[in-house]
Amino acid sequence: MIKQRENFGSRFAVIAAMAGSAVGLGNIWRFPFVLGEYGGAAFILVYMMASLVLALPIFYAESIIGRRSRCDTFGAMKKLAPGTAWRWAGLLTIVSPLLILSYYSVVGGWSVEYLFKSLSFSFTEVPAEKIPDFFGRFISSPWQPIFAHTAFMLIVAGIVLAGVSNGIELFSKLAMPALLVLILVIVGYSLTLPGSMKGVEYLLKPDFSRLTPQAYAAAVGQAFFSLSLGVGTILTYSSYVKKDENLMVSGLGTAVSDLVFAVISAFAVMPAVFAAGLQPGAGPGLVFETLPYIFNKMGEGLPMLSTLISSVFFAAILAAALTSAISMLEVGVAFLTDEKGMKRRSATLLLAFLCWVVGVLCSLSFGSLSRIKVLGLSFFDFLDHLCSDWLLPLGGLIFTLFVGWKMSKADVRDEFTNGGTRNVRIFGAVYFLMRYVAPVGIVVIFLTNLFL
Repeated sequence: MIKQRENFGSRFAVIAAMAGSAVGLGNIWRFPFVLGEYGGAAFILVYMMASLVLALPIFYAESIIGRRSRCDTFGAMKKLAPGTAWRWAGLLTIVSPLLILSYYSVVGGWSVEYLFKSLSFSFTEVPAEKIPDFFGRFISSPWQPIFAHTAFMLIVAGIVLAGVSNGIELFSKLAMPALLVLILVIVGYSLTLPGSMKGVEYLLKPDFSRLTPQAYAAAVGQAFFSLSLGVGTILTYSSYVKKDENLMVSGLGTAVSDLVFAVISAFAVMPAVFAAGLQPGAGPGLVFETLPYIFNKMGEGLPMLSTLISSVFFAAILAAALTSAISMLEVGVAFLTDEKGMKRRSATLLLAFLCWVVGVLCSLSFGSLSRIKVLGLSFFDFLDHLCSDWLLPLGGLIFTLFVGWKMSKADVRDEFTNGGTRNVRIFGAVYFLMRYVAPVGIVVIFLTNLFL
């Protein structure tokens, strides 16, 4: 028996929660180093196109399924397509976010550690050129990253235990505005560093010769990762959205918020990367090597101010990581409470523990387990590529095929237009994108990843 669903209290709460799911480490941690690997400004343009043409229609598809069914991903398919195999496709999108959360929590733990380092004046007491060494020593340590990963997962579980209104909604409404303000402060300072204008040029002057088929595939994968698509988080959150909410507005607001945060984060990080003499394609540790460098420079003559800003900033980074992490855990919790009748507490603790175990292996892949490879990749990198390049697009394909080809057009129209009262004029264009353009685009990405 499906329990009565909680609801988000307002449109701002809907956008804050969904943007919180989207805006997180995918923007601040992942986007800058992926951008650095694939050429800067030209990649940003491709990423914007991928977000609006491919990712946004899939966002709408998930939103329509979630609000129409008011169920978890498995229950949604079972309710809207009873007696068919679609429910098993829904089950896949429950496993995917838990796999992502397993390694995402490791990166979240890094933000916990760096918040501690900020509070303990670690970034102001050593020369700037030694700051990047902190990260390498930390992730190769056998115990420190695991302790940080554990702390992060405990915080995630605590927020999800509080429920939708008192936990997810309240936290997202407070965290998102604070994060935007702090990112803008870092942008302002980053642009004043000597040599930072090379980073600005890197972000504003496109070099289209750097765009390869892999770059296009990476842009789509980043759009999926950043918007939390294909893993049921948007579907699950949409099941908590009231029937009078405008899906087009909340979806567009989320997508635009995600793009803005990604670009702002790039302008916070890349100028500092060039100022610090680092390589823009340095990989997952780029942000954790670059931002402490900025804070060290801030501390020259004003160590207390530097410590305050760095502490608040890494607290905001932690908040961004948490807003995405709680949405991933909520997908599995919704499934266990709706379909298996488990209490929220039991479901939350069980799934958090399983994610923690897999996360420990990911953490150790930077240290004692670094020699163990899966298809030539470390355990951490393997999960990242598996999820970003395969599971997320596969989930997106499932949702678009379900809305475009399984659900009746009348039901899709009814949900998207709130019974014919909103968004009627653009429905045809959105439906065309969901039915034809998004599925074809995803198949092209699959073929690109397969052969290249």
